[in-house]
Amino acid sequence: MSNLKHVAVVGATGAVGVEMLRCLEQRGFPVGRLTLLASARSAGKKQTFKGEEVTIQELTADSFAGVDIALFSAGGGISRDFAPHAVKAGAVVVDNSSFFRMDPTVPLVVPEINAADVKNHQGIIANPNCTTAISLMALYPLHQAFGVRRIFASSYQAVSGTGAQAIEELAKQSREWASENRAWDAAKLASQPHVYPHQIAFNAIPHVDSFLDSGYTKEEMKMENEGRKIMHHPDFRASVTCVRIPVFRAHSIAISAEFEKPVDLAKAREVLAKAPGLDVIDDPASKHYPLALDIAGRDHCAVGRLRLDCALDNGLAFWVVGDQLLKGAALNAVQIAECLV
Repeated sequence: MSNLKHVAVVGATGAVGVEMLRCLEQRGFPVGRLTLLASARSAGKKQTFKGEEVTIQELTADSFAGVDIALFSAGGGISRDFAPHAVKAGAVVVDNSSFFRMDPTVPLVVPEINAADVKNHQGIIANPNCTTAISLMALYPLHQAFGVRRIFASSYQAVSGTGAQAIEELAKQSREWASENRAWDAAKLASQPHVYPHQIAFNAIPHVDSFLDSGYTKEEMKMENEGRKIMHHPDFRASVTCVRIPVFRAHSIAISAEFEKPVDLAKAREVLAKAPGLDVIDDPASKHYPLALDIAGRDHCAVGRLRLDCALDNGLAFWVVGDQLLKGAALNAVQIAECLV
């Protein structure tokens, strides 16, 4: 590859696609030429990159001529159908969908953890699930120090993880409640939800992704399956409950982890403080701990509420927060692209 790259962004009008452009610009990625691709209905619209307008083109099988790196964020079906065309044209695909993640021939990468896996690509590199990526930013340094065996976790996931329509649904429901001057105990609205199976405003829905025969959802099993692959830890186990909450941006995860070695709290703080891409915010006496409102828009994840777990041998409980549009998606993809150059 030459120093300047021809970069394509597939799904350029979506929330993650927009963040990919911002990350490419802010991080000074060596973009020599930029191709923005989306559906036919978005073709002809314009996005601004480095002060210049770039016209969005319709995604077709022939869209990748001369492209060096193609960042995909348009859903699994689009990745399935078009990523092979990009590879055939000579591009390296960094895919944000779930379609290729568990393919044994495709590296699944969080650069702070397993950047070396990038060199094993055969044209496609997968971006992990947002909740998995954010959780592992804190869990992996602890694993290196103490050897993680298993975790029990609950995620509190922002609506932007579902997309623009979910953001608007939460905003609309909130406006509806406010306009009707409802009492605090009468928050159920007359209007019917469209994006989620239940009202999301003033609610918590323990249902992210589709249910499996086991009773877990696909989203919940990604933590174990993807965590094993990223950490190169085939015996890692994770029991997770994923919850959608009325927060616009940034996911939060409560984790209780059990390790092979006894956990020293001071050492745990030390290894987390040194971990790349992670901030420690942990002063409960001063009411300082990671908050979704504070972490939204930040590249770094944050960890806090560190304490020895009272129910697990060699256990540590902690709270980790990350912007799922950034480290959980766009930023991680751009970091993978940086590994390529």
